[in-house]
Amino acid sequence: MLLRSILLLLVLWTSSSAAVIETYDFSSPELEVRYKLLSQELRCPKCQNQNIADSNAPISRDLRAILYEQLESGASNEEIVDFLVDRYGEFVRYRPGVDSNTMWLWSAPLILFVMAVTVVLIQIRRDQATATVSSNTQRAEALRRKYVDGDS
Repeated sequence: MLLRSILLLLVLWTSSSAAVIETYDFSSPELEVRYKLLSQELRCPKCQNQNIADSNAPISRDLRAILYEQLESGASNEEIVDFLVDRYGEFVRYRPGVDSNTMWLWSAPLILFVMAVTVVLIQIRRDQATATVSSNTQRAEALRRKYVDGDS
């Protein structure tokens, strides 16, 4: 029992120390909501698959500070995202825009779906052709036995 309590205490202590603790005083509740939404949509350049809201990396802290400053200065969401993309590249967006560089990314699911449907249709036609040939072969064999071999 004592061991379980100690382990639970250690887990709680380590998980709380890993949490991102930053407080910003926003001039309006709407800015705070926008901050939370944008920080969830922007990816940490260092952490690869973690948003800046959840990351403890120094660059994420910097990005959160930039986000706060931009919001308080009156920038729109698009302006903030464009600023960060210009500075850090398209990687900071979880949902990259559609352009010549990302066209394959956006069209790949459709291309793969069309390829899969094509393969399935080709396989169905082959199976039908094989079944037809097999059926015709069986009928021909039955007729041969009946008339040639004399089986009645």
